[in-house]
Amino acid sequence: MKKLPSVFRSSASVRLAGPLLVLLVCCIFAPSRLTAQAPAPDSPAIETKAKALLAKLSLEQKIQLIGGVDGMFTNAIPSIDLPRFKMSDASVGARTWGPTTAYAGGVALAATWDRDFARELGESLGKDARARSVHFLLGPGVNIARSPVNGRNFEYLSEDPFLNGAIVVPYIQGVQSQGVIATVKHYALNNEEYNRHNVDVEVDERTMREIYLPSFEAAVTRGHVDAVMDSYNLINGSHATQNEFLNLKVLKGEWGFKGVLMSDWDATYDGVAAANNGLDLEMPSPRFMNAKTLLAAVKSGAVKESTIDDKVLRLFRVMYRYGFLDRPQFESTSTTYSVAGRAVALKGALESITLLKNENQTLPLDAAKVKTIAVIGPDAWPAVTGGGGSSEAQAFDSVSIVSGIANLVGPGVRVLYARGLPEMGDLFHRTRWEGGVRQATYSSKDFSGTPETTTSGVLNNYKQEWWGLRDATPRSIRYTASYKAATAGKYLVLAAASGSDKYKVSVDGKQIIEQAQVEGQHPEFATIDLNAGQTISVVADYLPGFAGNRFGLGIANEDTLIPEDVRKFASAADAVVVAVGFNPSTESEGFDRTFGLLWGQDSLVEAVASSNPRTIVTLIGGGAIDTRRWLDKVPAFLHAWYPGQEGGTAIAQIIFGKHDPEGKLPVSFDRTWEENPSAQYYYPVKGADTSLHVVENDRPAIDYVIPHVKYDDKLMVGYRYWTTTGKHPLFPFGFGLSYTTFSFSKLSVPATATSGSAFAVSFDVTNTGKVEGAEVAQLYVSDPSAKVSRPERELKAFEKVRLAPGETKYVTLNLDARAFSYWDEGAHKWTIDPGRFVILVGDSSENTPLRADITLN
Repeated sequence: MKKLPSVFRSSASVRLAGPLLVLLVCCIFAPSRLTAQAPAPDSPAIETKAKALLAKLSLEQKIQLIGGVDGMFTNAIPSIDLPRFKMSDASVGARTWGPTTAYAGGVALAATWDRDFARELGESLGKDARARSVHFLLGPGVNIARSPVNGRNFEYLSEDPFLNGAIVVPYIQGVQSQGVIATVKHYALNNEEYNRHNVDVEVDERTMREIYLPSFEAAVTRGHVDAVMDSYNLINGSHATQNEFLNLKVLKGEWGFKGVLMSDWDATYDGVAAANNGLDLEMPSPRFMNAKTLLAAVKSGAVKESTIDDKVLRLFRVMYRYGFLDRPQFESTSTTYSVAGRAVALKGALESITLLKNENQTLPLDAAKVKTIAVIGPDAWPAVTGGGGSSEAQAFDSVSIVSGIANLVGPGVRVLYARGLPEMGDLFHRTRWEGGVRQATYSSKDFSGTPETTTSGVLNNYKQEWWGLRDATPRSIRYTASYKAATAGKYLVLAAASGSDKYKVSVDGKQIIEQAQVEGQHPEFATIDLNAGQTISVVADYLPGFAGNRFGLGIANEDTLIPEDVRKFASAADAVVVAVGFNPSTESEGFDRTFGLLWGQDSLVEAVASSNPRTIVTLIGGGAIDTRRWLDKVPAFLHAWYPGQEGGTAIAQIIFGKHDPEGKLPVSFDRTWEENPSAQYYYPVKGADTSLHVVENDRPAIDYVIPHVKYDDKLMVGYRYWTTTGKHPLFPFGFGLSYTTFSFSKLSVPATATSGSAFAVSFDVTNTGKVEGAEVAQLYVSDPSAKVSRPERELKAFEKVRLAPGETKYVTLNLDARAFSYWDEGAHKWTIDPGRFVILVGDSSENTPLRADITLN
């Protein structure tokens, strides 16, 4: 969605103990005082009222209604007493209208593998929206996590369409049960932030149908979502907002979607094409679907007035179904600060945190034996609740990892904190350039002409900006400096700019860093080996995207990058928690993130691990990262995703055994970026760019460069690739450790069944350990006799089971025809090839101890 400035994050600590905990429990189990307003079903009465209201409008007024206003509203029509309807960004919180509850949403929600919690989270978000008079909640996002570097994976769910669908349906039902319209997004194939406005995704229909569309299909056909948001990108040559196949044939045709199809913010490129191909509402304003364009189009016959009528009727129908004209969206029983919402946030964090390594039972820590604990790392404080962009929620109160641990262990335990790395601006300021930095500013975009020159001691103009004013005149800036190494070693070269800035950094004539001109960016770095006394020449060519200067550059010896306090605190502690990963500035909407950890963090983990063998790494981020430098040096590794405002409390409870870790990976965890099945197909095909001519009213026409990305990985996404090839990721999809153990037994599967019929599969799950815990029983289907190539196995059912020590639960999972089907491109339909299928049950995509054949006749 639209890009908004980063919001401030509270670092206040909240201890959920004593009377407050009692209050939270009471809020969870007490009946809600908020009167839910679930949507009424379509009816002849609603249709009659909608058409009667439509009849009162002129064509100009109808066109006015299909464009947004004031950033987050639909238009009002006072002459018919029609108010405007309010929207809010979502995914992890109702965040647009000030501070709110920040939940563990998106990928963290998928890591819970808990349908009941998804419903609970949806209801809590719906109540938060009602408390802010919001009618449309602009979430959830359900795009497939095709690659770990997609900057928006944290906001989506998983790599698997079945898991996505299973989680999104109750989420939507929860939101809409509170009288708020959920908006599923971004339809479709928005699987990378790199050049998201212009990239053209080339994909075959079978891959679309089996991997990338089922999440949306489930949201529409089972979740009955009442709004869908089109994405920015093109799909097979046509922008999503004017894509006839996706919008008319599939969404409104095959799936029977009756709600409102809106654009993402500024994702419309042709008013007539969008109007004729299904777009109902252009947001945030009618740049293209406006009166100037559409009145002439209707008059000429290029657009039918009945097409405009259909868009307005869709808005009116949902308006009447939700009773928006019959009640205020804000009620006197609404609460803006929700104590009950905090309890939901804590529950989501506790259920999602995933234990990936626990060597020698390092965890849980025994609070009675820990006298000193060190908490180190850039994500230890302040709290990092979520990623960046339009989903970033400013919490009233958020609990950092330092605060959560200190609150839990109490005053009898010493807590030592160190950030572990300098702030980026400090590193820029500390860099000592030989003779200063020469800045040459050219009045051209190609460093031609005679520049104006200045010299300064440091190179630190960096500041993060989403938006800026365009330069009135072209500029290019070249920085030239020398750096002398005081000692031999490995040196970090760090550069940063903002927005659509472009730059290159060279050392002794060799380019080592390049930032392309795209929508957004994160800091870039490289490492070089230098001898003591060696002097290098550094040149940085910088092309600002907006007016002003946001470029920074620095160099530091990696050995001296880590402050001495880090090793001192680590050595003095009984255990160390190292919190590394990303934050809203480095993993965000608008740009893709790195697969490796951010600058200096690998060195930080290594330094701590060398000082204390009881080092516990906690990762904050939206997916897999490169762990090769340190994973074999630490005994415990937790993935906390983005845990929301109560993340610090949840991490502390899990580390000290107050709660059993129960998260399961919703994505495969690769060793390297190169091993990911999408890696060779992720970026645009070189030399395949085309152009797109866009005319917006009276403004000069713009020719956009359209890069092409071919989804030649096809069905081989995530675990489908790993299990089909027989290779293994670092940690498989569905994996997650516990402080207890579980066993699976007594699988019961019919020997035969009729093709296309539904049947049940049953088995036992037993807690064979000593503590209460939760296991996710996962069922995969394999089709070895298929006439076409299929993934070796695919997730088709699961259930989360909570068990006391020694307890056994009999689990029954139902499989329908779709569980055995593939998309037949020739016949354009779902097809089952009769024959032998294999049912596999276990606790991850690779550990399926139960196995049985079934023949479909």
